[in-house]
Amino acid sequence: MSDAFDVVIIGGGIHGVGVAQAAAAEGYSVLLLEQQSLASGTSSRSSKLIHGGLRYLEGHEYGLVRESLSERAILLRIAPELVQLRPFHIPVYPDTSRRPLALRAGLTLYALLGGLNPASRFRKLSHDEWDLLDGLETRNLQAVYRYFDAQTNDVELTRAVMQSALEFGATLSCPSEFLSARIGQRGCEILYRDNSREKTCHARVLVNAGGPWVNSVIERIHPVQAPVAIDLVQGTHLILDSSLEMGCYYLEAPQDRRAVFLLPWGRQSMLGTTESRYLGDPGDVTPQQQEIDYLLEVMQHYFPGRSRHVDDLFAGLRVLPASDNIAFTRTRETRLPIDDSTHPRVLSIVGGKLTGYRATAQKVMHCLRRSLPARKSRADTATLRLKPVS
Repeated sequence: MSDAFDVVIIGGGIHGVGVAQAAAAEGYSVLLLEQQSLASGTSSRSSKLIHGGLRYLEGHEYGLVRESLSERAILLRIAPELVQLRPFHIPVYPDTSRRPLALRAGLTLYALLGGLNPASRFRKLSHDEWDLLDGLETRNLQAVYRYFDAQTNDVELTRAVMQSALEFGATLSCPSEFLSARIGQRGCEILYRDNSREKTCHARVLVNAGGPWVNSVIERIHPVQAPVAIDLVQGTHLILDSSLEMGCYYLEAPQDRRAVFLLPWGRQSMLGTTESRYLGDPGDVTPQQQEIDYLLEVMQHYFPGRSRHVDDLFAGLRVLPASDNIAFTRTRETRLPIDDSTHPRVLSIVGGKLTGYRATAQKVMHCLRRSLPARKSRADTATLRLKPVS
């Protein structure tokens, strides 16, 4: 006789563990299957930011920014050892496309959407402070604005959320390979491989949190499910050998005016990211020389006196809705396609941001509740303390 769960989740990235925590906290039985290790894909290769999405204001995505700022505030409260507020600096030069008036207006709106709390405040730095900014180029510098966002270790955050789910009774099977699922009237029959042994289980609902592998998971579900229309976008980060003392830098790449961040990372610094269409196997993603050159050109442009020695580098993949538009201008809203609008058995998570994982999990549970029995809720994830896993 196979095991039975209310919710089975495929994928141990931040969204998968977020759903596991939300479902377990609501009293449901949960199994999460992860093929390699927690946060082994996109969730270990992000920009490590818990941010409200300042640049999304340009696309008028006010709801997304408000939600992200709310989630940032929650994570700062429930995970103080994992999520820390950092000062961010935006330098303005004659060729900067976002002029001081526009930046001030955007930062003011950002503060308003954030509730005008201390973490939402910003100011324009005085000339006397410019020389303290970690070697930032001051020739032709016109203004520097400082605001606040947050930074995390994405792997540690993912592990902490999974640990919280385990404490509420969730089961983690890792490494486990999802082999197939068959949807029936009473739920899904799932076949997976755990330590070279094939196992089966029953689930009332199946959550596909495969990230870049979302369509690979869909292909293994029967009856046949329609694939989701997505683009995979590669982003590369460089780990540089010198540390930063004054916080983070929100830079405008001189090549194409995209946003690039220079961030403190322990005794080193992290520079990223790039955005280029990726068509290969998600497991084969690797930094390309043109991406490395692109980022080092940004570094040379803004910090000509700092070391550009690369200690390490990594590349990851974002999942974005398919479009002919450049990746930088596309929405970051998460989509949650389901197999049946009245009685969903399978839900896929498409896209999403590290910052919004908890809100996404709440939306997933809202979508699936009509297919799940009534259970007694045990906790609210907005108040559950997250601690580093030792």
